[in-house]
Amino acid sequence: MEKEKKNDISFSRKRSFTFGAYGGMDRFTCGDETRLETAENNILDILDSPTNENKPFRSANSNQRDTELFEIIEKLQGSRIDEQRCEFPLPLKSQLLTIGGELPLILPSKMGGYWIDPPLERVADVSPTSSHFGFGPESYDIMERDGEAKIYHEFFRSRYHHSFTAVDPSLGPLVLSVCLEEEENKLRVILRWRSLASETAFVLYILIFSVSLFPNIPSAVELAKPMSLLFFIQAPELITAFDEHRVSPNFKFGILYQKEGQLTEEDILSNTDESEEFKEFLSHLGETIQLQGFTGFRGGLDVCHGQTGSQAVFTSFHGREIMFHVATKLPFTEGDPQQLQRKRHIGNDIVALVYQEGKTPFLSDVIKSHFLHCFLVVRRLQRAEEMDGVSVTAREDVPPFGPVLPDPPVFKNCSLLREFLLTKLINAEISCYKAERFSKLELRTRSSLLESLQVELSTRSQCMLGEPSLSALPSSEGARGASEGSGGFIENFKRAIRVRSHSFETLGVPRKTGGSGAQKPKVKL
Repeated sequence: MEKEKKNDISFSRKRSFTFGAYGGMDRFTCGDETRLETAENNILDILDSPTNENKPFRSANSNQRDTELFEIIEKLQGSRIDEQRCEFPLPLKSQLLTIGGELPLILPSKMGGYWIDPPLERVADVSPTSSHFGFGPESYDIMERDGEAKIYHEFFRSRYHHSFTAVDPSLGPLVLSVCLEEEENKLRVILRWRSLASETAFVLYILIFSVSLFPNIPSAVELAKPMSLLFFIQAPELITAFDEHRVSPNFKFGILYQKEGQLTEEDILSNTDESEEFKEFLSHLGETIQLQGFTGFRGGLDVCHGQTGSQAVFTSFHGREIMFHVATKLPFTEGDPQQLQRKRHIGNDIVALVYQEGKTPFLSDVIKSHFLHCFLVVRRLQRAEEMDGVSVTAREDVPPFGPVLPDPPVFKNCSLLREFLLTKLINAEISCYKAERFSKLELRTRSSLLESLQVELSTRSQCMLGEPSLSALPSSEGARGASEGSGGFIENFKRAIRVRSHSFETLGVPRKTGGSGAQKPKVKL
């Protein structure tokens, strides 16, 4: 009995935890010897199997196998331990991570994959009474998602120009626009094509030539001999829609309300009441509007039947309309811990704003979503002086974006805070589109749209010339006018002349003839 008890104590199990790729590590101790518990069942079976005391001798092969076994164990122990070495996160001590005696606004995810601004090492020295260093509202520039998208609309549509289409075996669909600006002595060319580097990459290639480079100015046909000239009268509208389909003056953002002690998605999405402090913050961002009958940008909210709540927060900012999906104003469902009626809107936003009421940090990955890539967190630091701290976190493949946070990241002016937050939110979404998930999706979409554009333009242009039958035309609202007749532009013109002649004869209106002595028909009353 004492022997068994001694064995139990001798073979006591001790657990130590490391932040490595393999999680925790278990150890068995026997006196001064330590060995690692591995996942290989065959090795464990050999180690744990009782020794056969009836056999006083071992064969040479058995000794050799034991030697090889212990060499394997030693290698496994060394590699496993080395792989588990890592840098431990900073300890959560108030004297190290403080903002005026409070915890930081954002804590990194255990799994990583996010960057935080300002970094945690900077947060240690931040105090609301520190000297303020930053840039004013004059430096709050809004980023352009696609700076080249409006070039065709600006320099081509209002001038006489030509457009062409073609399908290259290697490049795929091509759409070319050429404009001669005699007053500026320039020749502008825009070529839309798919990049050779990727099957789905889209390139808007813009060239500006000086006319002096051409001894004889080439004609439109000479500029694009292997391509088809477009005769479709609504081609500029379709090309403009393709170039500017990514340009939108409207944005939608989520707003989360985080109370003291709330660390999970379920807790944050389950808030139904709004404190006066939170209401005041919302009033700085925009106006609380009634959704019923709202005529502005609705951001996916129901403005007819009240399926997404009765109120929302809306604002206009530098010519842009912004709709906020406020979690507390979206429908609350009893018995649903995930609150899908709320998450279906906020989870499909790309950027969300978090307002903290308390000292509980926000975890970067607490909201599970494939679309949410960036969070802006705001916390009231001093209520008497209305001093707000701001922090930003985004996925690691999201490029940095402005405006730059002041140092320290504290705002004492409500109007300045609003200007900063709205600019930061817009730039955050534009920057998130460069992340891997969105960039791949966007390239596939652009490639598909380019192919559809080329087919639409080519088919409609041929139809105008009367080549194909209209039954083969794809439906397009923008090209509805071309499908009202049949037989193409030339046939429609001939038909119109015949109808006009027939109507003149019906009314008794004389037609001009070549002979001077032709009698004029009498008008029938």
